[in-house]
Amino acid sequence: PDSKWEAIRQGYFKMIANAEKSIYVQTAYFVPNDSLAEALKTAALGGVDVRIMIPGKKDHPFVHWASTSYLSDLLDSGVRAYIYDYDRFMHVKAVMVDGRVASVGSANFDIRSFNYNFEVNAVVYDPYIVNQLEQQFREDMEHCSEMTRETYGKRSIDVRFREAVSRLI
Repeated sequence: PDSKWEAIRQGYFKMIANAEKSIYVQTAYFVPNDSLAEALKTAALGGVDVRIMIPGKKDHPFVHWASTSYLSDLLDSGVRAYIYDYDRFMHVKAVMVDGRVASVGSANFDIRSFNYNFEVNAVVYDPYIVNQLEQQFREDMEHCSEMTRETYGKRSIDVRFREAVSRLI
């Protein structure tokens, strides 16, 4: 927040824009700004395997409902979304691209982390470490339910209302 540049958001954007094969995002709070949402959609539409994992267990209900509200357009573009349903809160904050670069740290994939919070992320270019992070992502998928276009469309009116209000807040 003490810089005019959103370094972590810009780093995420560059990683996503340069992706050729895969983008894996794990975040406790998924509230992307327009540029990151468009970058993810564009990557998926271009054939990149884009997967986003968010927690099913809620620690901040408004943020959870806001997070799920962003999935609609992403699902339409081919992004795959996973809800971590294990018995604990998933608090990972990582973005891995093509098995060659990862960003791991304190920043969530949300506007607050990009604009208002003091955050720190490490950018890792070691393929061995990035592949280990991607392997952990795949293992975590075993504790997830996939949010498909079909399951997303079956959300109750109550859930849709909560999402709409939370996104505004």
